[in-house]
Amino acid sequence: MTIRLGHSPDADDAFMFWALADGIVETPLQFEHVLRDIQTLNEWSREGKLEFTAMSVHNLAYVADRYVVLSQGGSFGDGYGPMLVAREPIPLDALARYPIAVPGSLTSAYLALRLFLPDAQTLEMPFDAIMPAVQRGEVPVGLLIHEGQLTHRQAGLHLLLDLGVWWGEQTGGLPLPLGVNAVRSDLPRDIQREIARAFRESIQRGLENRDAAMRYAMQFGRGIDPETADRFVGMYVNALTLDMGERGKRAINEFLTRGAQHGITPPTTVQFLED
Repeated sequence: MTIRLGHSPDADDAFMFWALADGIVETPLQFEHVLRDIQTLNEWSREGKLEFTAMSVHNLAYVADRYVVLSQGGSFGDGYGPMLVAREPIPLDALARYPIAVPGSLTSAYLALRLFLPDAQTLEMPFDAIMPAVQRGEVPVGLLIHEGQLTHRQAGLHLLLDLGVWWGEQTGGLPLPLGVNAVRSDLPRDIQREIARAFRESIQRGLENRDAAMRYAMQFGRGIDPETADRFVGMYVNALTLDMGERGKRAINEFLTRGAQHGITPPTTVQFLED
């Protein structure tokens, strides 16, 4: 059986899927890797286009009836997360007056921003266009995800707020849930479990063979140096990625519950694939 597997062309996702892509994981399933930006994958999940896909946690509010979330492959900001940056310092209580460039209205970064600043003025941009746009003064404030969280200072930008830090302060230390991997709920349960097993092994193989996995991941590093890439992968491929556990599930449910309470997302019940 061929399983279409959607993930972003990012170093952390590539690291997780290295062993599957290189055929190191033995499985009766055939995985066809489909690489797209996260906003596209979020949109595709509305149609149930892919059998196995990465998606933003925010997006789960709209597709919880179509997809079952795996315990493996979650991206959590544990004390860090998407960052609001600007060319010059701006007081947080003045942010509602400034347009903020965001990487898509279905991203978890966007939902976290709206929880922090319900009246935020936002405009959507490709995530990798946001930092250059702020540098050039085309937008006053940008919401950075991916490696921009590590490179914004080198670009001369000021950190206004780390939303992962803010979320932890609001929730008693929960990690900020950003991304998950999910399988379509209409797949037979044995296929769902085999996808989860193979994926868990792929992540584990990457962690055990870090140099080889990092060489593969660097193809998707968008020009960042190996040290920065390794730091970035370490932020989002860790113990919570191997198994989010009850702490990760609680963070996801809390995030979406707050989104619904603020009228940003519809009420939803997330389905988790039980081991």
